[in-house]
Amino acid sequence: MSGGPVRRPRRRGRSASSTRWLQRQHRDPLVKQARAQGYRARSVYKLMEIDRKYRILRKGMTVLDLGAAPGSWSQYAAARGCRVVAVDLLPMRPIEGVTIVTGDFLEETVQARLRALLDRGCDLVLSDLAPDATGRRTVDRLRAEVAAEAVLAFAGQVLRPGGGLLLKLLHGADTLITGMARPLFARSKLIRPEATRSESTEIYLLGQGFEGGENGGASGPARAAS
Repeated sequence: MSGGPVRRPRRRGRSASSTRWLQRQHRDPLVKQARAQGYRARSVYKLMEIDRKYRILRKGMTVLDLGAAPGSWSQYAAARGCRVVAVDLLPMRPIEGVTIVTGDFLEETVQARLRALLDRGCDLVLSDLAPDATGRRTVDRLRAEVAAEAVLAFAGQVLRPGGGLLLKLLHGADTLITGMARPLFARSKLIRPEATRSESTEIYLLGQGFEGGENGGASGPARAAS
């Protein structure tokens, strides 16, 4: 997730980028606020802001959290009374009410496990996935597009009718992915939460009222998106 786990500095010294990251973390009031409130990352405030405005989380929902580490979005969704399945390549400490899968979401074996856990489908897919940045803008945009397409395709397999999707995109990848998502949802829009860092190029696609794609989505009772 964009709020990411605190990285331990290497014993042989920090790179300039690592030093800047640590300095930014130290100065960021939302980092301090998250720690004070028991959240694992500042990224929780982006989800909190979107939820308060668009009411995407409700008690009793089943939620899939992709790119979940260190777990602040899963923490928030579980506290809202949702059943959460979280997946990340990085290990996560346990969270009450959350089933954690450690692995690469882009691998078919991991997706198969998620489908088994979500055999009755889910109501909301959250994705804060972000491929490692290379510093080459075109490469990073293409990698972000590939990851977002994979999330969108998987959401089409597991979402129940009426379900929703919140998907992180990078600037430049938003046009393609938004065009792909629009036919699948009754409503879709791009959102840049106020809690997003000013230098970040990320933006979120919110899709509500899943209407199904080629696979028709998952079976199960429809839950109207608000």
